[in-house]
Amino acid sequence: MAPRPVYFDCDTGIDDALALVYLMASPEISLAGIGTVSGNIDAKRAALNTLDLLDMGGRNDVPVAVGAMDPLTHSFGGGVPHIHGHNGVGDVELPHTDRRPVAESAADMLVRLAHEHPGELDVIAIGPLTNLAVALKQDPSIAELVHEVIIMGGAALVPGNLSEVGEANIYNDPEAAQVVMDAPWQVVLVPLDVTLENAFEESDREALAASDSLLNQALADILNLYFDFYVEEYGRRMCALHDPLAAAIAVGQITAIRAPKVPVVVDATHGPGRGQTICDLRKQRGGPRDVEGAHVRVVLDTDQPLAPVLLERLLNYHS
Repeated sequence: MAPRPVYFDCDTGIDDALALVYLMASPEISLAGIGTVSGNIDAKRAALNTLDLLDMGGRNDVPVAVGAMDPLTHSFGGGVPHIHGHNGVGDVELPHTDRRPVAESAADMLVRLAHEHPGELDVIAIGPLTNLAVALKQDPSIAELVHEVIIMGGAALVPGNLSEVGEANIYNDPEAAQVVMDAPWQVVLVPLDVTLENAFEESDREALAASDSLLNQALADILNLYFDFYVEEYGRRMCALHDPLAAAIAVGQITAIRAPKVPVVVDATHGPGRGQTICDLRKQRGGPRDVEGAHVRVVLDTDQPLAPVLLERLLNYHS
C-alpha cells in the first residue's frame, strides 16, 4: 500500500522531537507537511527545531510552515523552559540547517493539503489546537475532506497536568480545542490516561546514546532535561511518551483496544474547569460502546507498551 499522507502539527519540544523522528522513520506514512504552533516553545522556534531535526534525518523534502504565535483569545505565555528548555529541545544546541520555513501559514498548509488529498489526509496534532481551529474557520469544508484527526491531548478519567483538570495542549487554547472537537470530522483523542502509562526508561535513553546515529545521540541528549522533570512524577529518571503515542496510534503500530466514540465537550470558561475535556463515559461499564452520533474516539487503553516499539524504530532508522 502507498504511504498515507500526513499533516503534522506540533510545538516542537522534547517529546515532539521523538514523535517527529518516529514519523520520519515510519514507511506507513508520508509527511506531506508540518505546521508549528506555540506551546512548549513559540511557533517560530518550534519551526527551526523541526527543520534542524529534519535536516539531521535527511528529510529536507518535508515543508515546514510557521503557524499561530498566539492562542485564539490571549497572548502566548512563553512556553515551559523548566520542562523543555529555553530552546524547546532541552537546551541542546542542534546543528542548524540553512533551510527556512515556507511562506504559507500552517493553517493555509492544512487547508491546501486537505483539498489535495481528499478523504486521505490524516492530521496528527500534538500541540495546542490553534492552527486546526484557524484552518476550520478559514474553510469549514476541510472537516469533510480530512480522513482522521489524531490528537495528543486531554484527560478523561485522570487529573490534568497543567491544572487539576486541564491537560497542557487543551488548556493552552481551550477555545481552539472547542472548535476542533465540535467540527464534524473523525477525531481520535489520545489523553493523559494512556500517555502517562507509556514511558521511556534510562536504559532506553542510553540505547539511543549508544547508537551510531547522530540524530539518535541528539535525542538522547535532549531527553536529559525531560527525564529530570519527570522524577517527581515517576520517582526516577524516565519520561512519559505523550506525543510519540499519538504518532504510533496514527501510524498503526499501536492499536487502541478500549476507545469508545463518545461526546466530548471542552470547558472554555474561565473558572476552575477551564481546559477540561469532559468525556461522556457513562454506560461503558460493560465494555467499550460507541455512542450514536459521536465522532470523538477517546483512547483509554492500548494493545502493547509503546517504548519497545518506539526504540526499535528509532534505532533502525537510517537517513
